[in-house]
Amino acid sequence: MDRIKKNFGFGYMRLPMIGEEVDIPQTTAMVDAFLENGFNYFDTAHGYIDGRSERAIKECLSSRYPRDRYVLTNKLSSSFFKTREDIRPLFQQQLDACGVEYFDFYLMHAQSSRNFEHYRECKAYETALELKAEGKIRHLGISFHDSAEFLEKILTSYPEVEVVQIQFNYLDYEDDEVQSRKVYEVCRKFNKPVIIMEPVKGGSLANLPTEAKRIVDELHEGSEASYALRFAAGFEGVIMVLSGMSTIEQMNDNISFMKDFKPLDEREMGVIERIRKVFAALDLIPCTACRYCTEQCPQKIAIPNIFYVMNGIPLHHEWDAQARYDKVCTRFGTHASDCIKCGRCEQACPQHIEIRKLLAQAAEKYECK
Repeated sequence: MDRIKKNFGFGYMRLPMIGEEVDIPQTTAMVDAFLENGFNYFDTAHGYIDGRSERAIKECLSSRYPRDRYVLTNKLSSSFFKTREDIRPLFQQQLDACGVEYFDFYLMHAQSSRNFEHYRECKAYETALELKAEGKIRHLGISFHDSAEFLEKILTSYPEVEVVQIQFNYLDYEDDEVQSRKVYEVCRKFNKPVIIMEPVKGGSLANLPTEAKRIVDELHEGSEASYALRFAAGFEGVIMVLSGMSTIEQMNDNISFMKDFKPLDEREMGVIERIRKVFAALDLIPCTACRYCTEQCPQKIAIPNIFYVMNGIPLHHEWDAQARYDKVCTRFGTHASDCIKCGRCEQACPQHIEIRKLLAQAAEKYECK
């Protein structure tokens, strides 16, 4: 872990796109800027952008820089293996796709009560530890989406876990469902270094509601995203905060305040508390646009995009929800009413959102003209 140079990482989940393909020139420019400013941690997974994320690692990073210039994390996702025998071939596919011979960190992906037994039955942790002994993994970890109590169960069952990646931001800090604070405290109890994901909650904290924007503007310093990332990075034991950046402008902004990182001061923490109250009054759908739901949806419904439209009404007073909904349906070729209520989306959702119910509401609101 001492190879990590700074506490800010490049998440390869939300890369810049040109249509359905990764914008390679812009992603390459982002990689170069990231490394040139002293950062070196990259995070991907086999399913990100339908496999394009790993290939972009190879094209923009591993084929262009020596292996000692960067730290690379990948993950073992439950949807890609059915038996223990599937894991090693999948792992080799990941190495090949990324163009590397080993991963610095390899995480059991999105661990929760819904999939943990699958990992146990397939001896996924044991297989990963074998790969570590062979030098193909440097550190074994987990990414986690469940209760603090369930995290205790995993860390007790597998003390070999070296690092825990958790969802953590100032909105979810005291959320009863996400349990960011409680999960973080379990990590500290077991003395596990913490990696932060979703510090800006799928972009929600980088594009604040009108009332919250006014609060930030009162300080006349720092972007909206800066307060979210600096909040997450300021906790003891946090070794990395990931940001899934989609433009070079986002990259440059994040570099500007993470290069010489300073935790939030008392005045800034007061601003965070005021923003929390604004969000609490809006009752938003807690979607982070991770797109795990769309990966499982047999109808390929653009669920996060529909939820973005629905959230836009309370967030932005001038929002033309109907026009935006129609645009989403035209772009993706599916509607909320195409839902067959199979429930696979809800099984995959880290936020435990009642997706089927909300899609029915969207269909009734925007399609019954």
